[in-house]
Amino acid sequence: MSQVCIYPKEAAAVTGNGYQAGKRLLQRIRVQLGKPARALVSIQEFCAYTHLPEQEVRAALSRG
Repeated sequence: MSQVCIYPKEAAAVTGNGYQAGKRLLQRIRVQLGKPARALVSIQEFCAYTHLPEQEVRAALSRG
């Protein structure tokens, strides 16, 4: 089964930023989508916000 949501550490790794920047990015995505503060962000939502190709993000996440 493939991963569905993205966490701050992974968002930071994909974007090349630090952990705190990954947290802020996911929070901005939640605000834009009208989600509660601790709601999960899907990889699809992350890719739509950052305009990154979903296949490349999934490949980067699977590499660890």
